[in-house]
Amino acid sequence: MDRDTLTPQDRDSLRVLLDQLADLARRETLGWFRNPALSVGNKHQAGFDPVTEADRGTEHAIRQHLAKLRPQDAVFGEELGRQPGSSGLTWIIDPVDGTRGFMAGTPCWGVLIALADARGPFLGVIDQPYIGERFTGGLGQARMTGPQGARALATRGTVSLRDAILFTTFPEIGTAQERAAFMRVSDKVRLTRYGMDCYAYALLAAGHVDLVIEAGLNAYDIAAPIAVIEAAGGLVTDWQGGPVGERGQVIAAANAALHAEAMALLNHLPSGAGG
Repeated sequence: MDRDTLTPQDRDSLRVLLDQLADLARRETLGWFRNPALSVGNKHQAGFDPVTEADRGTEHAIRQHLAKLRPQDAVFGEELGRQPGSSGLTWIIDPVDGTRGFMAGTPCWGVLIALADARGPFLGVIDQPYIGERFTGGLGQARMTGPQGARALATRGTVSLRDAILFTTFPEIGTAQERAAFMRVSDKVRLTRYGMDCYAYALLAAGHVDLVIEAGLNAYDIAAPIAVIEAAGGLVTDWQGGPVGERGQVIAAANAALHAEAMALLNHLPSGAGG
């Protein structure tokens, strides 16, 4: 099975299920957010890669729900790894994207859930439980809901870097070489901001910012943003214009013109050669 063989009934049921999973994740994560009882572990001795009860409990709850309703699908999550399936579809889960922000009490973390076939993610949600905002995209829809109501998602029409707003999560992005490449873009834009984790991608899909450039991401970090941003009219690739690969280099852009200009700077190409 892939996105092209889904019936209208399949599409409707998958959208409903995605909302159910996001609702479930809201309940699980909010039970731990700003809770003094939250304990934080570290997944890597060489550095700080935090994990909490919220991460593990939320992914476990999502997997349990999928096992009841879609046992034929594969599942890949940050905390519990890969579970094979037979349908050709894979659910990709990051139960708390931005655990550092979560443990610090900031509201810029999010729940990421995507559905992918062999061509990549085609349905996804970026959900911020504390603020109550949900950004959903794929299968012909791109919408957000939140305290100000519901509306369609659409990326901005900014066509020049000099007018663009750029985000990345960590100031020390990637390797020294990747940092230098990022700064070539940052030096050309109107405004560069840091942090936000997955919420930056939601802001791009909603038409508030223009670019997100990162390195070192995993598939579960970017699958849902790819689906949401593409549904909203933007594009997400690696720094060479192909699918996001193992190095996790990501450039998410509101439109092709910005994408080409930024990619040329990332790769030291002549102006206009990035398309």
